[in-house]
Amino acid sequence: MELQNKMTSLWSNFFKVAMPQIRAFHMTWFAFFVCFFAWFGIAPLMSVVRDELGLTRSQIGLSIIASVAATVIARVFFGWLCDRIGPRLSYTWLLILGSVPVMAIGLAQDPLTFIFLRLLIGVIGASFVITQYHTSVMFAPNVVGTANATTAGWGNMGGGITQLMMPLIFTLFVAGFGFGSALGWRLSMLAVGIVCLLMGIAYFFLTQDTPDGNFKELRAVGKLPKTKIAKGAFVEVCKDHRVWALSLIYGCCFGIELTICNIAALYFADYFELSLFLAGAMAFLYGGMNVFARPLGGMISDTFSGRVGLRGRVMWLFMVLFCEGLTLMFFSQMRVLTLAIPALMLFGLFVQMSNGATFSVVPFVNNKSLGTVAGIVGAGGNVGAVAAGLLFTGTTAWPTALLILGGLVTAASFCVFAVTFSPEAETAARKEYSRALAKREQNKDAAGLLAA
Repeated sequence: MELQNKMTSLWSNFFKVAMPQIRAFHMTWFAFFVCFFAWFGIAPLMSVVRDELGLTRSQIGLSIIASVAATVIARVFFGWLCDRIGPRLSYTWLLILGSVPVMAIGLAQDPLTFIFLRLLIGVIGASFVITQYHTSVMFAPNVVGTANATTAGWGNMGGGITQLMMPLIFTLFVAGFGFGSALGWRLSMLAVGIVCLLMGIAYFFLTQDTPDGNFKELRAVGKLPKTKIAKGAFVEVCKDHRVWALSLIYGCCFGIELTICNIAALYFADYFELSLFLAGAMAFLYGGMNVFARPLGGMISDTFSGRVGLRGRVMWLFMVLFCEGLTLMFFSQMRVLTLAIPALMLFGLFVQMSNGATFSVVPFVNNKSLGTVAGIVGAGGNVGAVAAGLLFTGTTAWPTALLILGGLVTAASFCVFAVTFSPEAETAARKEYSRALAKREQNKDAAGLLAA
């Protein structure tokens, strides 16, 4: 898509939903929010599920791993699919098909079925890749980091809101309607699945693939390469070491965030003896920070890019990832609630800014195969979550497991320096950035003349 058709300013156009770029922005973050809510909807209710299904510590750990394992393959697949059929149809199918296991988990009567259905629900985590793809093709380089980080951050916020809302929905069914706890958590997940289904239908009718239209129409008029031409791009992406470095990096930030989302409520319930609702509220404080922390990571990355170029984005990514590892180790040593809460929030700030900073680099690695790059990097986040989850399946104390993870993240932050750009790429990025700024100023001048 040509640069002039991409939006060069987000906040000044924030409420102009008639524009396809802004409509895509709002639909992507809300669709991702719904998916994240469905993905981790069961996490704050695990103490209830554990008692009813008789889950052991090992089975709980396996369910945590299962919830993120399928997402690894799903993210690679849906990234590839976006390059072929576009984000609109990809998101529609994911939401509709993903709603089925979300509703079906309420039918689980034994640990094996429960773990299997959590595995299937994990496919819905591929929504992140489609979200990042859709905003990347809608927004210009001067603001793409902000747009990507904001849609992802506000979507990730579903992981925090679900920690607070699912206990309330559960309480509504149990205390409000008089259902037993066993039926209450099942009906809670059914309600979330229905919302997910409706979101898929809305996405089909309210969005388009690019500022110029949908992939099918653009290919028909020669504005996009034919599907057959795009096939070899996957191999090209796989040969790029930067893609795998970013995949590892994303495993060390988003993978850790997913792990904390899965264990936070149980961690506060078991180690600080909080009730179901209060433990969920503590987890909400962590997840809810996505409303500003991840967007902040993207906005600062855009600022660094404007001053230093693509190298500035990489420098910023290293700084926040290094601090993430340090603050996670700090949180792991907190034994008093009044100290644990601010420590968790400080860690949450850096881990979520790291997420935003990572996907502020991704659109510049290979813009011809953006979906494939985003899919592989996004899958790395879930590989990281699976690997981290292994620490919570054995006899290792959870604070010790968190300390180990913090040390690994700190060490892995130096892998950021493997992400380099050629002088030609830096020059091209600077020109694109300057053109986007010039276009934004033209738009401001035109708006001023109209107002006058």
